[in-house]
Amino acid sequence: MAERADDRLVRLLGIVAYLDGAGPVDVEELAHRFGVTPARLREDIDALWVSGTPGYMPDDLIDFDAFSLEEGLVSLTQSRGLTRPLRLGTREAVALVAALRAMSTTPAVQADPGRAAVVAAALDKLTAATGEAASAVDVRLGGPEDVATLEVLSRALATGRRVRLRYVDAADVTSEREVDPWRLLTQSEATYLVGWCHRAGGRRTFRVDRVLSAEPTDVPVSAVPVDAEVDVAAQVVADAAGPVDEVRVRWASAARWVAEEVPVEEVTDLPDGSFEVRLRVTNPAWLRRLLLTHAVDVLAVDPPQVAAEVAAAARAALAGYGRD
Repeated sequence: MAERADDRLVRLLGIVAYLDGAGPVDVEELAHRFGVTPARLREDIDALWVSGTPGYMPDDLIDFDAFSLEEGLVSLTQSRGLTRPLRLGTREAVALVAALRAMSTTPAVQADPGRAAVVAAALDKLTAATGEAASAVDVRLGGPEDVATLEVLSRALATGRRVRLRYVDAADVTSEREVDPWRLLTQSEATYLVGWCHRAGGRRTFRVDRVLSAEPTDVPVSAVPVDAEVDVAAQVVADAAGPVDEVRVRWASAARWVAEEVPVEEVTDLPDGSFEVRLRVTNPAWLRRLLLTHAVDVLAVDPPQVAAEVAAAARAALAGYGRD
């Protein structure tokens, strides 16, 4: 999945600000801090090298020590004023106050005293600087995650200890897993745990609101791979949902709403007025419900085994009615 331009812009500005205060930093260490691979970090440095202030002559561009970079060390030599403190207008300040107040009520913040203290301190300073306008803002959010679960996961991350999870996936299958936690993050209004699952023998992402229970252990986590956080934000939802299957469904023209309301990868209009959609399916039960509910408009399904599973579900439902 391609990276959003605004996500990359935030990272690029963050790299400049961090290097301005930290001084020269090893390439791999800097890449790990910003959740990218060393190769992606070098691409970011190349992009920053041709960025700067209006004029865009050599003296207007951000600059790095090229010789240090060849040795694996990132050293910022000219920030071109991009690290100057940001002056906020009233509208921007109120928006930040609203965001911080919303953030302070989320389970992810409430579960971590250190994180809560940082948010509270930033909110106090911004509220004082904003004045009366800030008093008109009152935002409260609450996610579905269990605060106790987040406390266990946050503590495991801070202490580098393995956790034991009882987890239910998107297909409603419950399992018990031992996981080395790598990172907690929020994406699309849900909180996710990224880590190494010893049951699966690989990197996995777990939606925290699907964790039925979380128990700490005394087992130290294994070493985190250098590429452990590669494109986490882009891949996290697909990883958490489970395996992805590609399915093609041909629909009658009356079901045009499917192409507009269901997330599809591709729509192909056919000469007879019907159309075909290509879907990436992570939850087979969801697809079965979609096809059974609107079976009158379903003309063909590929691969055939998906059609067979839907037909079997329909026969089972009919048999159930016959026994009543």
